[in-house]
Amino acid sequence: MAEVVIVRECLHGQVRVVFGNLPRIEGDIMVVPANNRLAGREGLDEKMHQAAGPELREFCAGIARERRKTNLQPCGVGEAVTTPPFNLPAKHLIHVVGPDCRRPTQDTFRREMLKKSYMALFAEVKKLKPRETLVTPPLGMDVFAYPHREGARMTMEIILDWMDAEEDPGVDMVLIVTDENNFLTNMKTVYRESEDRFPGVDRTREYRKGKFE
Repeated sequence: MAEVVIVRECLHGQVRVVFGNLPRIEGDIMVVPANNRLAGREGLDEKMHQAAGPELREFCAGIARERRKTNLQPCGVGEAVTTPPFNLPAKHLIHVVGPDCRRPTQDTFRREMLKKSYMALFAEVKKLKPRETLVTPPLGMDVFAYPHREGARMTMEIILDWMDAEEDPGVDMVLIVTDENNFLTNMKTVYRESEDRFPGVDRTREYRKGKFE
């Protein structure tokens, strides 16, 4: 059962932090935290490939083959590609490669790489319709080992800035979905410490009081 933990109202829609199982959360666009091979072999990436069915793995393998013909990685760090959702409850899947902090060179530049990954995600979202609901994990977490406190703050800052910017992204609802207790604890702490400095207005209390769904 998914639990809504944080609700924030921005200029163009809501951003919610949800404790739940990402492959089961419905949305127009669902984000897969991929590796640069699009292989779906570990962590949440693997779980989502399993939920989508073998057709997704075959489709991603086809992308990899075509990219390698021109000596390109299937999907480099800070890049994103879109595929069909197959058995996942979405209209589109966007595979985004964030920094892998298990690798020292990527860990050193993780902040810049994480921002680049979100910018690649937002650029892909802009190409797609429908896109009213975006379901995404916090990028770089899970097996990729981004430090949770720093990652929680950056996740909120980047997504809230996007939803509160002058340009309308065409997204009405962003669901940041995680089932990592440690990340969620850090997210709550970061939000409590900086709630008055983040873009938008907190609506968590109204949500919990049942004033809207």
